Amino acid sequence: MRYGIVLFTSDRGIAPAAAAAAAERAGFDSFYVPEHTHIPIKRESPHPRTGDASLPDDRYMRTLDPWVALASAASVTTRIRLATAVALPVESDPITLAKTIASLDHLSGGRVTLGAGFGWNVDELADHGVPGARRRTALREYLEAMRALWTDDEASYAGEFVSFGPSWAWPKPAQARIPVLIGAGGTEKTFAWIARSADGWITTPYEVDITAQVALLRDIWRDAGRRGQPTVVALGGRPDPDRLAHLASIGVSEAVFGLPDRAASDVEPWIGRLGGKLGLQAS
Repeated sequence: MRYGIVLFTSDRGIAPAAAAAAAERAGFDSFYVPEHTHIPIKRESPHPRTGDASLPDDRYMRTLDPWVALASAASVTTRIRLATAVALPVESDPITLAKTIASLDHLSGGRVTLGAGFGWNVDELADHGVPGARRRTALREYLEAMRALWTDDEASYAGEFVSFGPSWAWPKPAQARIPVLIGAGGTEKTFAWIARSADGWITTPYEVDITAQVALLRDIWRDAGRRGQPTVVALGGRPDPDRLAHLASIGVSEAVFGLPDRAASDVEPWIGRLGGKLGLQAS
């Protein structure tokens, strides 16, 4: 099982480049950042943790652009994967976003993983012209359209939310296929969506015992005719050896740990200590 770091980016505390470089030195396999373009002050969407309009962390309104953050991380690292947990693709123009992600993958030597969400904050989505009730369809179309731009010499797409005629778009990603993981609650509906349109699942930080969910995802994946096994990334939790051994035994691909919201002088040693507890090989 691999290990990763997620930095809830903001305009304070450790910068993404410094955190990613420290994580790579400590032996971690991946570096994740989130996305929110903005948080409407007046909202009807309850937060999954609080159950109402209040936010558990003011960084929701202070997040950095994920692709700028990961580009800065790419410039100071050579090995660690650059990922989102999670990005909100439907809040961007799909043609422009495809170019951004392909450029990052090209320049980083094929290290990008797109962790995407449907979007719990439907008020935020509405400001981008995406109806909350159609957000799963919109994300499916965005991914299909971006994959066309990433792979086809003459790409085109016709859908409800995305439509463009035959077009040229380079660079293509360095990877033959950019992995797409969906961060959402582990339900049968989510897993059916993943089996159709993605490569794996990122848990929410609030899901602790995912044994039954991983088994269900694998069953749905197999029934959909997908080969191999879906990637499963478990967010949150402490580096407890028994818990980590259990996650590995049920087929979790990667465990990811959040960083404290503090200065680099505090966070960099923290990353090193965490890597030591996990038995990672520091460089």
